[in-house]
Amino acid sequence: MAITGSAASIGQRSGGRELQRRAGVPLKILLLGQHGQVSRELQRSLNGTHELTVLNREQLDLAKPELIRQQVQRLQPELIINAAAHTAVDQAESEPELTFAINATAPGILAEAAAELNVPLIHYSTDYVFDGRQPTPYRESDSTNPLSAYGRSKLAGEHAIQAVGGMHLILRTSWVYSQHGKNFLLTMQRLLQERESLSVVDDQIGAPTWAGTIAQTTAQLITQWRTGHAGPWGVYHLTAQGETSWFGFASAIAAHLHSQGKRVATLQPIPSSAYPTPAQRPLNSRLDCSRLQQDWYVQLPDWQTALEQCLRS
Repeated sequence: MAITGSAASIGQRSGGRELQRRAGVPLKILLLGQHGQVSRELQRSLNGTHELTVLNREQLDLAKPELIRQQVQRLQPELIINAAAHTAVDQAESEPELTFAINATAPGILAEAAAELNVPLIHYSTDYVFDGRQPTPYRESDSTNPLSAYGRSKLAGEHAIQAVGGMHLILRTSWVYSQHGKNFLLTMQRLLQERESLSVVDDQIGAPTWAGTIAQTTAQLITQWRTGHAGPWGVYHLTAQGETSWFGFASAIAAHLHSQGKRVATLQPIPSSAYPTPAQRPLNSRLDCSRLQQDWYVQLPDWQTALEQCLRS
């Protein structure tokens, strides 16, 4: 898929230049999604530095397009961050209409609303836009071919944002975890202490990415924009560095628990075929993040370092 949308650097439009001149003034940010993993970490990273308005599902139902425009016009933000999504990958297979409403239609409307105010939109996407058949890490320009309803909805959301042509960053990430919500880290911490043995898929490869890394990097991108050191708008990959399998990730979690003197289950590697799910996952979820690091001057931690930081927090 070719990267579309404006290639202009952030701040080249009049609205962007004005916000750069006010770089020392707190930014009015509208953050969508209050209780998600990335949103919680964004609130920690941005609160106190910017004027943050956070809307949850009850305050703004992304499945109702007319409400999105009304809220954006009412709040008049200077930056919109969409951290809300339908992320139940397997459940999405049985409710594709709702999934597309939240993951595809809503981002396009947010992009339109942001363009009307001449402000940027930051939106998060996924490694699941790829089919995982490529032997090397995926670059932003590589062809997409999602295997699941969730992946198709997220790709449609990317296209909807790009079609508007406004100022936007679409940040594709992978294997997100944190100390809250429902995620692989918390599930493994529980199961490893409850069971005698545990089988974990070992043929899907990717980069476990702490939600804190995503939030901290997003905060850096906002600072780069406001100080005039930004790269072009468009699609970027944002994950921790390095790679492992779900089995490798589980093994690292088990090692941490063991270091605390806790008894843990015996881990057994298995192929994906031994653990069928309603939604098919890509075997290769590795994303090449060099473009984000080069264009935006950010450094991304390796996944083991980020995991240690998450566990300490």
